[in-house]
Amino acid sequence: MLTPARTEDLHHAAESTAAGLPPLLVAAERVAATVSQGVHGRRRVGQGETFWQFRRYESGDSTQLIDWRQSAKSDRVFVRESEWEAAQSVWLWVDRSGSMDFRYDENLPPKGWRAKVLSMALTSLLVRAGERVSLMGSGMIPASGRRTFIRLVDMLERDALPGQAAGLPGPELVPRFGRVVLFGDFLEPLTATRDAIARFADHGVQGHLVQVLDPAEETLPFDGRIEFEGPEGEGRILIGRVENVRQAYREELAHHQTGLDAVVGTFSWTISRHSTHRPPEALLMALYLLLTEKPGR
Repeated sequence: MLTPARTEDLHHAAESTAAGLPPLLVAAERVAATVSQGVHGRRRVGQGETFWQFRRYESGDSTQLIDWRQSAKSDRVFVRESEWEAAQSVWLWVDRSGSMDFRYDENLPPKGWRAKVLSMALTSLLVRAGERVSLMGSGMIPASGRRTFIRLVDMLERDALPGQAAGLPGPELVPRFGRVVLFGDFLEPLTATRDAIARFADHGVQGHLVQVLDPAEETLPFDGRIEFEGPEGEGRILIGRVENVRQAYREELAHHQTGLDAVVGTFSWTISRHSTHRPPEALLMALYLLLTEKPGR
């Protein structure tokens, strides 16, 4: 049994260790740990027939998957991955454009930070369930395991995803019947969002959007004379009495979201919405269950 002094020593050691971890890793793990108490991991199994690609052998892979002929050509070990197996992987994308830096209340996280926490908490849950995960723009083959999770967190923490900072995802090679999850505010013109989704859907890729907004963007709670500045170089606009345009603004946002729902539905994709003043756990659990639901259910 631990003595009080020993317990206190361990507590301080744990705090010191946590203090040295990346903030995104700590935040994502905390959210994932809460959600994991209410869900059970469901490992997907199955055997594909159509070859997709060779990938590096990862810790946890069955040795039966090793392709010895391909491995003999180099000093590395490769496994043969079928299209079916690759399609079970999940590709994540996080909007890192200027609009995601917005927060009106200093007590709330920026939209971009919450999107990163949600995406990495989801990654933590998925890899625990044996799912393979990757980040768009990382060039990384989807993989599972703790090491994969930490690598992806590090990429987002360091913003080390060149060419993926735009407000919508660019072209990305995802196998037929693969799955993507896109995190962003999706305030771009609906035609641009439609084009981005179509690039995936036309190849049989399934997807889900998570729209992350600041509560001030949803309600426009300002009064009086306010100057607004676009976060991505759109310029400035001075409004004499914001309360006079509040209702019109809310109606326009509702119209945009209705249109976004229609775009997503056109391709049989799904969408969730999250406001940064709300806890992330409820949305994360629903999203995890959606992605791990077995076919036919």
